[in-house]
Amino acid sequence: MNPPESNEYAPYYSTYVDTVSENVMGELEHQATAFPEFLKSISEEKAFYAYADGKWTIKEIVGHLIDTERIMSYRALAISRKDKTLLPGFDENEYVKNACFNDRSLNSLADEFAAVRKSNMFLFKSFSEEDLSSMGTASEKNVSVKALLYIIAGHLNHHKNIITERYL
Repeated sequence: MNPPESNEYAPYYSTYVDTVSENVMGELEHQATAFPEFLKSISEEKAFYAYADGKWTIKEIVGHLIDTERIMSYRALAISRKDKTLLPGFDENEYVKNACFNDRSLNSLADEFAAVRKSNMFLFKSFSEEDLSSMGTASEKNVSVKALLYIIAGHLNHHKNIITERYL
């Protein structure tokens, strides 16, 4: 699958889209197992670390990734089903603040990520070429289903790099 065209997503998302190979489905599949394995290599003590005041802990980053994947997957589902509803944005900081991710074990978050991704892969694999090219509106910006898959994969790449560079 070729990457989405720049008119298929808001410019902000190029940071994520540009990190993904042309084989987005292969990358999503690989992340489904590789990311939980990566998380399980991090100690529970380190999972509470934030590299600066006001920054999320590793657990909060993982929770943010799970929440964001759910939201982006819902967007992909709605757009692929030709739902013309304008899909709202979300305040990622409020989601993290109200989720209590630090009260959970990092292993449970890793397992939840794996379950969410496994479920989403059934949806993603069901999309036809027509579904993938479907356009909708989310956060007041046009976006295609294909772009959402790239955004999901790239968003994880982005945050995994941050964990590796600033937390470990």
